Amino acid sequence: MPELPEVETTLRGLEPLITDKKIVSIHIYKKKLRWEIPSHLMNTLKNQTIKSISRRAKYLLLQFEQGQLVMHLGMSGSIRVITSSKPLKKHEHFELKLDNKTSLRFHDPRRFGSVLWQKTDETLSLLKNLGPEPLSYEFNKDSLFESSIGKSRNIKSFIMDSNIVVGVGNIYASESLFLAGISPKREAGKTSKKRLTILTKSIKNVLSDAINNGGTTLNDFSNVDGNPGYFSQILNVYGRGNMPCMRCSGKIKRIIQNQRATYYCPKCQH
Repeated sequence: MPELPEVETTLRGLEPLITDKKIVSIHIYKKKLRWEIPSHLMNTLKNQTIKSISRRAKYLLLQFEQGQLVMHLGMSGSIRVITSSKPLKKHEHFELKLDNKTSLRFHDPRRFGSVLWQKTDETLSLLKNLGPEPLSYEFNKDSLFESSIGKSRNIKSFIMDSNIVVGVGNIYASESLFLAGISPKREAGKTSKKRLTILTKSIKNVLSDAINNGGTTLNDFSNVDGNPGYFSQILNVYGRGNMPCMRCSGKIKRIIQNQRATYYCPKCQH
């Protein structure tokens, strides 16, 4: 599943290609994704100009005069900008044809992604009650510590909760906890402020490194230009079950937490 760095990488690739471009036509080839693509987009977006593109959590927001197109990549989605005359590929469900003879196309084999509309004066329920962005000043040692007080859940599921902080997916949660030397099994509420301070920095460092390396190559993800991400080449624990720890002589262990695979080093993380 594309995580925050993959979405941020997509945003940075799309921005110079679509900003200030006018939409000539809109095509919905498969209406039913995770939710139905609103039919009114055919009229709402025609002749409208893309003012800007931004990100909130794992959602991409294309800004228009009267609202925002809200897109989520789901489990296997990707977005590319190509010459409009190129043949449509299988699983390309949504297309915006632009005035420079290019097209933004949304590709999603599993159809867990979404294309929704948000008016200027409203906020979709999906975007309400989200925690701070992990690379923002709002996410800091104090915010993480205050949120952890009284929490008995394990620290890994805690930092993956989008109400606590957005965008820390399964891969980056394991990597951040390894960097911080914290066991994923430790209770959030029993983790000291000193250790949470280290974890906050680790989350920021891991996500920044992933963004700089183009995201993580896992299964279906590719950048806006179709090239894979490269962060998977430098993962410390994720996907390395029974392999030697890069920090000590121990072996990486794989366990299941909240129905998700967790990787950690029992020697380094406690």
